[in-house]
Amino acid sequence: MTGPLPENPDRGDKREAILDAALTLFAERGFHGTAVPLVAERAKVGAGTIYRYFENKEALVNAVYRKWKHAFTAAVVETFPFDAPVREQFHALWTRIFGFAKDHPTALQFIELHHHAAYLDAESRALEEQSLAPARALLDETRRQQITKDVPSAVLIHIVWGAFTRLVKAAAEGQITLDAETLGQAENCLWEAVRR
Repeated sequence: MTGPLPENPDRGDKREAILDAALTLFAERGFHGTAVPLVAERAKVGAGTIYRYFENKEALVNAVYRKWKHAFTAAVVETFPFDAPVREQFHALWTRIFGFAKDHPTALQFIELHHHAAYLDAESRALEEQSLAPARALLDETRRQQITKDVPSAVLIHIVWGAFTRLVKAAAEGQITLDAETLGQAENCLWEAVRR
């Protein structure tokens, strides 16, 4: 009796190459501007190879989204100081999201471009909600304790996220330098914007 055939050792490498190529192209060209043959060319695989791993382009974009949304959430939440004072938690959140932006600029560009796209499936949308849950819970609690403004947590999340993404974009365009001093100043401004 024979067991299952051994998995092709470069099978995982091809899938990762496809995901990496798709990330770059989706970030640069958007979903509609990225054709599967372009992904195949960038990944150095045949177009048919992509369909061995992903049913269609929508499945591919969702796989890329989930990979990087998980990575972003892990970078922010793992070992997060949930028991620290609120101001320290805000500092940790701020520095962690900028750390991710510095380490993975293309992934951040992709996440920001695609986080509410109509072609994201139910699993990806659920992951989006799940990734916001810790920030929402923190802001709901700080509002209850009258530490932050008495506005819905979603509003405060968008204020912080909007400032963050605009600062990252301004730095990428060479308008500002995101050194430690600038990040600290921006963090203090945002804390003043959300606290009572």
